[in-house]
Amino acid sequence: MEDAGQSSQMVIALGTRTVTRIEVKTDLARSHKPVGAVAEIVVVPTDHLHSYRVRFADGAEAMLRRREFGVLSEHKTDVTRALDPLEDHGLSQYVIFRCVVGSQAYGLAGPDSDFDRRGFYLPPADAQWSLAGVPEQLENDATQECYWELQKFLTLALKANPNVLECLWTPLVEHTSDIANEVLEERRCFVSKLAYATFNGYALSQFKKIEQDQRNRGEIRWKHVMHLMRLLLSGAALLETGELPVRVVEHRERLLDIKNGRVAWEEMDRWRVELHARFDRAFENSALPDRPDAETANRILLDARRSMVR
Repeated sequence: MEDAGQSSQMVIALGTRTVTRIEVKTDLARSHKPVGAVAEIVVVPTDHLHSYRVRFADGAEAMLRRREFGVLSEHKTDVTRALDPLEDHGLSQYVIFRCVVGSQAYGLAGPDSDFDRRGFYLPPADAQWSLAGVPEQLENDATQECYWELQKFLTLALKANPNVLECLWTPLVEHTSDIANEVLEERRCFVSKLAYATFNGYALSQFKKIEQDQRNRGEIRWKHVMHLMRLLLSGAALLETGELPVRVVEHRERLLDIKNGRVAWEEMDRWRVELHARFDRAFENSALPDRPDAETANRILLDARRSMVR
C-alpha cells in the first residue's frame, strides 16, 4: 500500500490499518488518541478530498483527512520516517519559494495570530517522472505550512486563486531561488478579469460561513466578516490597478474593529453592499485582459523542469 505523499490522489482501501499523525478526538466522551495510535479504516470517502472513518482497538471512532494518518505497513517498514508530512518524501528541501500570508502579511495580526507560510517546490526530474510521482502540495497543519508543486502553483495563479495570488504580492518573503524570482518578476502575467469570478466565489463562500454561524451558533464569528471585507477590497483593487494589495493600509483600523466585534452588523452589512458595488464597477471598467498570459507561465515551467534534469 502506498502512503500519503506517494498517492495523495488515491483513496485508501477499506480495512487498511493506519497510524495517526495528529492527536485525535474520538466520538467517545473525553476520549483522545495520541500521535501514533493505530486504527482501521471502516468507511472510505468517495474521493481523496474527503474524510475517512477509522476505528481504534477500544471501539472508538473518528473522522480523519488523508494527511492526518499514515499506513501502518509503511510505518513499520521505515521506522525512521518523521511524522512531519513535509518530510514524507524528502521533498521539503526542494521548496524554492516561501512566504508569509494571512493576518501577519495583512498587518491585521493580534498577539495570538499564527504565521501562515505558503510557497512552492520544484521536485527533481526523477521524482517527477517516477511511477509514484509527486504530491501536488506538501502540508503541515501543525506549523501552518503549505507548499504547492510548481505546476500546481502556476495553474492556480492563472485561475486567479486569491490564496495563491497573495503569495505573489505579500511583502513577507522569506526564501526565493532564481526560478522563484522569475515567477515574482512575471506576476502580472497571472492577472486577468478571471479574478472577478474567483474572488466573488471566495466572497460568497465566506458569506455562507457567516450565515451558518448565525443559524447554528446564534452569533457571528467576526473574523469571517473581516476576511470577507478584506477580500472584496483586495479583489476590487486588483481589477482597478492590476496589483494585489496584501498589506492593509487605508482600512486597517476599520477592519480591526470588525475583527474584534466593535462594529454593528447593520453598519458592516451596508459597507459590504457598497464594496460589492465597487467590485462590480471595477470589473466593468477594468483594463485587464480577459485571460491570463498562460504562455509566459508555461515557459517558466518548462525552463524550471529542464533545470532539474541538469
